Amino acid sequence: MKCPFCGHLETQVVETRVSEDGDFVRRRRQCSACDKRFTTYERPDVNFPVVVKKDGSRADFDSSKVRASMMLALRKRPVSIEQIDTALLRIEQELLAGARREIASKKLGELVMRELKGLDKVAYVRFASVYRSFEDVDEFRQLLQDI
Repeated sequence: MKCPFCGHLETQVVETRVSEDGDFVRRRRQCSACDKRFTTYERPDVNFPVVVKKDGSRADFDSSKVRASMMLALRKRPVSIEQIDTALLRIEQELLAGARREIASKKLGELVMRELKGLDKVAYVRFASVYRSFEDVDEFRQLLQDI
């Protein structure tokens, strides 16, 4: 693997660890030219379903977009990065377990809302208010009564 610091093509694996749940392998590498160390992660390459948007257009599933929207809803809330990553992993696992080739963006949003509801009620309301784009106060009030 190419060194990200100097670009040298020869690096040596110094340490290998499998994650607790066995989903990825973490490798510490050292460059033979500049002796700097860096970390790589090895994950299986899987095919997530294509997301079908409201307007009918299609886009590849991008977990970084889902994570970013969750992080925005959880901004300044007492939720750890590990909890967010675990919630995102549950969403990804559910998408893979469904073995569908496509998923509606509405269904993906519902999965995110379910995870946020379990993590933090305020984040859930933040996400739902944007995601569902409420037309009036009564819809918002109904959401608050549901939780």
